[in-house]
Amino acid sequence: MAGEIPDLHAEERTGTGKGAARQARRDGKVPGIVFGGDVDPLPINIPFNTLLTRLRQGRFKATLFNLKVDGHDDVRVICRDVQRDVVKDLPTHLDLMRLRRNTKINLFIPVEVVGEEVSPGLKKGGVLTLIRPEVELMVTAGEIPDHITIDVSELEIGDNVSISSVTLPSGTKATIDRDFVIANLSAPSGLKSAEDEEEEDAEAEVAPDEVEAINVED
Repeated sequence: MAGEIPDLHAEERTGTGKGAARQARRDGKVPGIVFGGDVDPLPINIPFNTLLTRLRQGRFKATLFNLKVDGHDDVRVICRDVQRDVVKDLPTHLDLMRLRRNTKINLFIPVEVVGEEVSPGLKKGGVLTLIRPEVELMVTAGEIPDHITIDVSELEIGDNVSISSVTLPSGTKATIDRDFVIANLSAPSGLKSAEDEEEEDAEAEVAPDEVEAINVED
């Protein structure tokens, strides 16, 4: 199951309509609505700076939150829309959806690496690059995994790990259809430089022979 789900604090908004929303913005808050889950919609306000910080952290619409509103039970929500000012591009309203346990959602799940201590490629000095430290998966709200695991114990220099080689938790699947790379094991920069020099030396050695062959033909 998922680890710590971030809290999102809000307050219930008294009054609805454009007037109440405009007042909320004047007070430094962003009005919003929480809907779904066979419960009446709940109008809320979220501090502007709090929401802006969350948005700048990225992936706001793909993050599961634990919504906390005084006087109401905590509930898991995911953002379905953020309306922005057309000129300033700042948030003016947001829609949050309550989730049932069987709701399917897209979330970024962290990648955990195992087998580094026995990887033959790493023992030879290879460099492991985690191209995707998180992978976007379609998951069930009630069964969100903490992470997915990639095993690099048999990787040699030049090998990679793609999503097709990863055993995903039951009920989840990648949101990207193609077989994308999650991590690769490359040669260290020093070894690359040495190989490049060897190739250049080999080319230089071949060059005189090629010239001589041309002269003979002439």
